[in-house]
Amino acid sequence: MSHNIVFIPGLILTKNLFLAQEEVLKSRPDITITHANTCGHASITAMAEEILASQKGSFIPVGLSMGGYVAAELARLAPERLDGMALLSTGPHADEERQKRIRRELVRMSTMGKFKGVTPRLLPRFLSPAALQNETLASAVMAMGEAVGQHNFALQQEAIMNRREQMGTLAQFHKPSLVLCGDLDELTPPELAHEMAGVLRDAELVILPDVGHLSAMEAPDEVTAALLRLIDRIAT
Repeated sequence: MSHNIVFIPGLILTKNLFLAQEEVLKSRPDITITHANTCGHASITAMAEEILASQKGSFIPVGLSMGGYVAAELARLAPERLDGMALLSTGPHADEERQKRIRRELVRMSTMGKFKGVTPRLLPRFLSPAALQNETLASAVMAMGEAVGQHNFALQQEAIMNRREQMGTLAQFHKPSLVLCGDLDELTPPELAHEMAGVLRDAELVILPDVGHLSAMEAPDEVTAALLRLIDRIAT
């Protein structure tokens, strides 16, 4: 059985988010890898629809943060196209009004002066305290933000603000799933992972100790191992 993995990055991040996982998975002859385009769209649905149009046959979406919102939307739109899915460092709920106000302010600030993407001021929301000390990792995150740019940052924030509540979608999804989160994740904390795993019918829940929001980068080996377990479950 062949497996088509579609990696879906989070807000202001690129395919480089999954470099470590891709390096291992691409060595397996039964796995093919593609990367979703999350730029140029102002809705989660539009991102999901582009993925569906670009893929032939069934696939396994692997989404982190905003990418997880897209994966859940794929499960809503076309569950028959998914062999399973991985929801990394993400959540199932729509934004509350307070969260929308924060996002609108971030977009407003991004239009003032030169856009820097993920600045050192924002990094503590993305990385755990230990990971913040890793200059290579922090620089890689900031480089992704600059590559995405202010225009796409604004579009992605608009998409996130208007996303759907997906608990009902997850409750109807019966194929193998992975729900993974770092226990130091401030943006999508572990209780959201527990909620999702609690309604999914066939989910492995993984909570990584001492890991922040960008789990794929902070704990690359553990995330890769969890993805391989998901693929093995799908194959059986």
